[in-house]
Amino acid sequence: MAFQNQTIVVTGAAGSLGRSVAENFHAAGAQVVLVDKEQGLLDSHFPDEDPRYAKVAVDLLDPVAVLAAFAQIQAAYDGIDALCAIAGGFHMGEPVHDTPADKWDTMYDLNVRTLLHSVHAIVPPMIARGSGKIVTVGANAALKGVPGMGAYCASKSTVMRLTEAMAGELRDKSININCVLPSIIDTPVNRADMPDTDAALWVAPSDLASVFMFLCSPGARAIHGALIPVVGLS
Repeated sequence: MAFQNQTIVVTGAAGSLGRSVAENFHAAGAQVVLVDKEQGLLDSHFPDEDPRYAKVAVDLLDPVAVLAAFAQIQAAYDGIDALCAIAGGFHMGEPVHDTPADKWDTMYDLNVRTLLHSVHAIVPPMIARGSGKIVTVGANAALKGVPGMGAYCASKSTVMRLTEAMAGELRDKSININCVLPSIIDTPVNRADMPDTDAALWVAPSDLASVFMFLCSPGARAIHGALIPVVGLS
């Protein structure tokens, strides 16, 4: 898959999955806009001044700042071809009845509101230009409720329902929006948190990146609202 002359925005670009997705699109020739909250994180993970990487530090929970940042990206690159909405977070531990209110808020902020603010900024220009691709991140675990993961599953399930709703709304505007559902991703944090688990059974970020790339390619033009499990060998 080639992405020359295409602009791909990756939110959560400083995370393990975001970095892998960004690097794979870059290797395929794309102009990649790296979006994350802190400039220092972007600089540490993408230290080279590569002209096909652009780093944009913005708090995705600030809707005004997101609108301004995405407008600047649109102007700089004459439009955005695809959004990989990877920014998000994870929490588990308490049963639903004992989950603190701030944990519910955090899960909805990181997983739902970051997406809502991003699509609020990016969809109208995509409609105006008559094309676009959006890939969101749900969770294989959120296909059902999991004990101790109520807030996380609820927030990711919301992402999945929003993806389906937007797919129906945007299909006739030549905008594809689909969702990947990873199981455990092989990241340094997960390896540290679960040292006794065989990480070979988990999903490699590069394998997930390949799915993102397909969903942003012309080959996926007939796919709308798909929830695609990516579960490795687990």
